[in-house]
Amino acid sequence: MISQLTLDSPQTRLRWLKDMSFLTAGVLCAGMGLKGFLLPNNFLDGGAMGISLLLEITTGIELSILVILVNIPFIWMGYRQISKGFAFRTIIAISLLAVCLLLVPYPLVTTDKLLISVFGGFFLGAGIGLAIRGGGVLDGTEVLAIWLSRRSPLTVGDVIMLINVLVFGSAALLLNVETALYAMLTYLAASKTIDFLLHGIEEYTSIIIVSDHHEAIRQMITEELGRGVTVLKGEKGYGKRGHRKQDTNVLYTVVTRLELTRLKDRIDRIDNHAFIVNHGIDDAKGGMVKGRPLH
Repeated sequence: MISQLTLDSPQTRLRWLKDMSFLTAGVLCAGMGLKGFLLPNNFLDGGAMGISLLLEITTGIELSILVILVNIPFIWMGYRQISKGFAFRTIIAISLLAVCLLLVPYPLVTTDKLLISVFGGFFLGAGIGLAIRGGGVLDGTEVLAIWLSRRSPLTVGDVIMLINVLVFGSAALLLNVETALYAMLTYLAASKTIDFLLHGIEEYTSIIIVSDHHEAIRQMITEELGRGVTVLKGEKGYGKRGHRKQDTNVLYTVVTRLELTRLKDRIDRIDNHAFIVNHGIDDAKGGMVKGRPLH
């Protein structure tokens, strides 16, 4: 498997090295969040990591062992549902995390409960996000959520929420309500950090533009902003000026969130009656889309 992943071509080897760099950085960040903040203060997180932390507190079993044991079913599920490469990277990431928890000495940063929740969640979320960027996971509940969402009317977000409700509810019963509440705060900090690392501040936004001055707007987008445009053939229906059966060109483009205000301002200068619809998208690749850092 290793030869298949690393020796096919120079591009594949470079990609493999990049993935390993992300996984290693993710493990070190997660280790900081766990040993520098959460573990010494008996704090929890959500997901598989939260389950491992809860078991460590209640049973006294070494966390490095529990992290591996809890994630084994998710690794198998990832192998069956996603790919061998994903499962292999996840095994590497979780094994490195277990070694990191055993051998790497992290200092105790603070005993303030609010700081522990926020920054412990931040470092743990950064670790999970970087691991995902490297093609693996440190928390396998996302794999379970994908599997269950395919076999039920629940979405991935619904499943993750239900799992965390069970984790936090167990923490409230086995430990205390305060610990469960701080665990929720830790989970929120971690999830926001993961979103930021995966999507970045420059989140991609798709825009649909309907205007009588579509040609001028198209030239502005391609020549001034340097972005690609897809021209869709459409027909007007009903608007402020009543029924109008008329062919028109509809423009579709993708920009980053930071470019959105600039684009709308330029469109307004050309046609302040233009109809604009925009919504965020998870990712985009190819064409003339602006690349994002670390992507």
